[in-house]
Amino acid sequence: MRGLARREFCLVLLRRMADVRPDLVAEALPRLSATRGQAHAAHTRWQALHHSPRAPRGLALRTAVLGPPDTCVARREGDLELELRQWPLPLWPQLRWRVVSGPGGEVLDEQLVRGPDSGIPVARPDRLLVWQHVVDDVAAVPGARHTPARMPAHWAVTLPDGRRARFVWGLLQRVG
Repeated sequence: MRGLARREFCLVLLRRMADVRPDLVAEALPRLSATRGQAHAAHTRWQALHHSPRAPRGLALRTAVLGPPDTCVARREGDLELELRQWPLPLWPQLRWRVVSGPGGEVLDEQLVRGPDSGIPVARPDRLLVWQHVVDDVAAVPGARHTPARMPAHWAVTLPDGRRARFVWGLLQRVG
């Protein structure tokens, strides 16, 4: 898609993460050779595509921006046939961007997930790694439970000791 590719998509994700961890976002921008202005421009372009009547929709938009997925797996949930696609992203090489789509390419969920052979240690209540662990890692801690999200793209997991792990786009941002 003209003006957006995987690098710019990372900048779009960072825009929402800056709400919770502006410090980590500021550290990440140079790793993408990007400025705050470029991140803002990528986010503006992404939003414009979402509101344009001529832009692709749902899965077609993600594919136009990210290119062909590395993997595509069909999964049945009750009567619904889902497809799970994953793409690597340059900012988080140990993770993958996963899009779950339903019939007709409707995007039902999208978030960062653990990549194959990631090397990230298993999440434990006393060892949760910000910007490395994903929501599925922390939810797998014995006694942890999902907490209803307050905003789109945000998730929370309550740990057995009562602390809450906060996620944006599926990536751990903070524990408190």
